[in-house]
Amino acid sequence: MERLNYQHLFYFWNVAREGGVTRASEKLGLAQPTISGQIAVFEASIGAQLFRKEGRNLVMTETGRTVFNYADEIFSLGRELGSALKNRAGAVSVRLSVGVSNALPKLVVYRLLEPALAAHNQVVCHEDKTERLLAELPVHGVDLVFSDWPATGAADARIYNHPIGECGVAAFATLELQQRYRKNFPRCLDGAPLLLPTSNTALRRSLDQWLDANSLFPKIVAEVEDSALLKTFGAAGAGVFMAPTAVRAQVEEQYGVKYIATLDGVSERFYAITAQRKIKHAGVAAILESARDWLV
Repeated sequence: MERLNYQHLFYFWNVAREGGVTRASEKLGLAQPTISGQIAVFEASIGAQLFRKEGRNLVMTETGRTVFNYADEIFSLGRELGSALKNRAGAVSVRLSVGVSNALPKLVVYRLLEPALAAHNQVVCHEDKTERLLAELPVHGVDLVFSDWPATGAADARIYNHPIGECGVAAFATLELQQRYRKNFPRCLDGAPLLLPTSNTALRRSLDQWLDANSLFPKIVAEVEDSALLKTFGAAGAGVFMAPTAVRAQVEEQYGVKYIATLDGVSERFYAITAQRKIKHAGVAAILESARDWLV
């Protein structure tokens, strides 16, 4: 392959970000044929197609997505360099791209990221299903993925699990529901309105086992994959919900709910998954070190 032409890469990156040649040409102040021609030259130089047409839309190919992820990192570093040169006395931020499983409690995620933010990292969060986020690790779409379960052996061989810790799980509800169901726990949950995460989450599997072990048959009002949305349902009085004990105070304050009780034998585990066995990113290292202070 010829030496990489960064001007061609820049044109491609803008088309991918803007969703098409028309908008990219308007942004860059160039004619559409000029941009289209430069991208064609770029594709020829790397020997691969970067876009394919789906109806009227341009969609990135697998190679296009890989190139885009690298380009995004390259031009992001370029912006950081510009900022550093303008303000040499200021702290230079380092970009940390994080994939967050949508089943994870967002208050826990924020606490995990606090050390990276304090160290002047520019944190970029992408929320999605764990499987999709893991696919971004080998192509450097993200630096790490936060998940409630480890990547299995079937995943890419370059993916490594770093256990962060675990904590207990407690039941929460509005004041009205708390006063109704706090006595004789957990028997009081039999027939009670319950909000649960969806069945594809590790916490749901643990909760199902706990309910079966205690012979409890609550009324399942809703199953919600996104943990923040589930708590919003709970804050509105739709039912009792579960959340990590490590963020009990924050859950009560942010959602205006009350603690009922802790579930015996139920815990939630957290993992940082990376494409490297040895942690090289200082922000990731800070996250893992700090988590030991408040997670078991």
